[in-house]
Amino acid sequence: MRGLIGAGVVMGALLAFAGVAAAAPQPHMEAALAALENARSEMIIADQYRDHGGHAGAATNLIDRAIREVREGIRFRNAHGP
Repeated sequence: MRGLIGAGVVMGALLAFAGVAAAAPQPHMEAALAALENARSEMIIADQYRDHGGHAGAATNLIDRAIREVREGIRFRNAHGP
């Protein structure tokens, strides 16, 4: 019984390590995501202080779309290896 539990623990650790190893760092995508999130925050702040004729809101929607695309790109690369 002890051996079976030990084997299960080892197998779980190996699977967890394999999952982490498959998620390669993506510094450029992560930097782009951070820049987009910052741009979104700045756009919202700018629109609170002055009316931009709906253009700030439209830009925020486009930034949201870009954020979703970058996150999907990161997920895709993580799912398909380095």
